[in-house]
Amino acid sequence: MLWIQNAMIPELNRVDDVLVKDDNIFKIGRESVLSYVKGTKEKVDMIEAEGLYLLPSFVDSHFHLRNPGFAYKQTYGEADVACMKGGYTDVIAMANTKPVADCPEVVQEVLDNAKPLHLDVYQAGSVTKGLLGEELVAFKEMMALTKIFSDDGKNVDNAEVMKKALAKSQELGFLIMDHSEPETEMVIRNIELVKEVGGNLHFCHISRKASVEAIVKAKEMGLHVTFEVTPHHLFSHGLSYRVNPPIATKEDSEYLVEAIKRGYVDYVGTDHAPHSDDDKKKGAPGIINIENAFSMIRKVCFEHNIDWNTMIQLMSVRPATLIDKKRGVQEGNIADLILVSDKETTLLKEELTTRSKNTPYDGQEVRGIVEKTIVKGEIAYDNERA
Repeated sequence: MLWIQNAMIPELNRVDDVLVKDDNIFKIGRESVLSYVKGTKEKVDMIEAEGLYLLPSFVDSHFHLRNPGFAYKQTYGEADVACMKGGYTDVIAMANTKPVADCPEVVQEVLDNAKPLHLDVYQAGSVTKGLLGEELVAFKEMMALTKIFSDDGKNVDNAEVMKKALAKSQELGFLIMDHSEPETEMVIRNIELVKEVGGNLHFCHISRKASVEAIVKAKEMGLHVTFEVTPHHLFSHGLSYRVNPPIATKEDSEYLVEAIKRGYVDYVGTDHAPHSDDDKKKGAPGIINIENAFSMIRKVCFEHNIDWNTMIQLMSVRPATLIDKKRGVQEGNIADLILVSDKETTLLKEELTTRSKNTPYDGQEVRGIVEKTIVKGEIAYDNERA
């Protein structure tokens, strides 16, 4: 058992104790915990958490695992370590692997290779075979392993192909995660397709005010559409560092923050995309975010008076529903938890754990540190021992 003492629990708006037993949050409340501990002969390990915040662990709606095929960018083990350091216990891995995750065999390979990890990997399938935007995958066959499909990294240019995919998502009940490029133009096109044939559509890494406005209108019409924003599009503006979609203007960035305040945004997805130095020099778009997403988002929230619980919803509770999981510090829930401090710190490229170091934020001041990550009741990361 694990006894977490004197933690600030934002979801409960109080400082309290939590007792973890086996995989679950067993008891919350000092008196309840004390009573049980006094009457048990089981071994109890204690964590003094005074001054720390206890949150449900994060779930990434948008993650590039880079396996199979691109282990030179990031290995399974490196992804595991980086996610634990960042407070992420679950990720939805995109399908732009080599070979592409366009059949059950590739999806199963990823799931099998991820089994030894602390990290729980949910592998998305591609929408079209080979990410070529032409022939749809066998959705029904693949749904035994995944209910999320995405050609992320590429736009589905052919409107008829996209329309057929959306119609299938309506019929079979799966989710399409869409990479819209050019962003606003494709967002508007795909909303029109949803109006026509229905479907379940999620827009990845939205960066523009006009895109948000179009999606909000679609939601108000009752269409089944959602969207995510990324740490880098919230944290910065006007940078020339190559990501896709590009880091936008100050007006766009500020509107994304305002969209969070208004409750428009569904999730924060990191779009963690490791690349080698050579790949970046050749123009590969992408940024690694998983280790620093919390610190970047926490700074944005602190500076714009966005409360802890809004952040928890965006980074944990809501994205967990995409993979049929329940997050929250409450009795009976799986004990996937993090303890974080709320102090200023500096993002240093040299401290990143993966072999890829593609970030423009080296030396940037951020806020918040993941001190401990707990997976199913066991400490998987401890900053004091890192």
